[in-house]
Amino acid sequence: MDSKLQIISGDFRGRKLRLPAGARPTQNRARIALFNMMSSLDVRATHVWDAFAGSGAFGIECLSRWGDCCVVFTDINPATVRANLAALNIGSRASVVAGDALSVAARFGADADLIFIDPPYADADLGVALVRKIAAVARPGAIVVWEQDAPVSVLPDDAAWEILRDKQYGRARFMILRYRGG
Repeated sequence: MDSKLQIISGDFRGRKLRLPAGARPTQNRARIALFNMMSSLDVRATHVWDAFAGSGAFGIECLSRWGDCCVVFTDINPATVRANLAALNIGSRASVVAGDALSVAARFGADADLIFIDPPYADADLGVALVRKIAAVARPGAIVVWEQDAPVSVLPDDAAWEILRDKQYGRARFMILRYRGG
């Protein structure tokens, strides 16, 4: 495996992950910065949804760091995330659902206390649509980590979401949002 993508902390630290063909993975340094931001905000979750899983790097990082965490991975082509989970022998703490994140937003958005949204940069509207769908079902206090292409980034509905952090790392922009409820 020639991937440089790896888990950055916890039980699986240093383990390399496979990448889907044509993937644009979030670089290790950007993920380190993101998880440092989350730590400074005391973000720690037990129910995580990695909505556009790809390699599964975000969700697997959570599984590596937090022993009591369970993650649902969704992707339209989940073969790579399945292979990465099998290589790490993660077992029952993870489940993989083949499908479109928008079509399962009500199901997984209502249960998750941490949601990673990292749609293809070429389709920024996908992220906007998913954040809106999650706002219709999320529990107050739910955290969304929304990665966007920095040059074309958009803001969420400020009535529904509190922006806890908004940082850019190279081409990636991370917004950490908390659902206000209501």
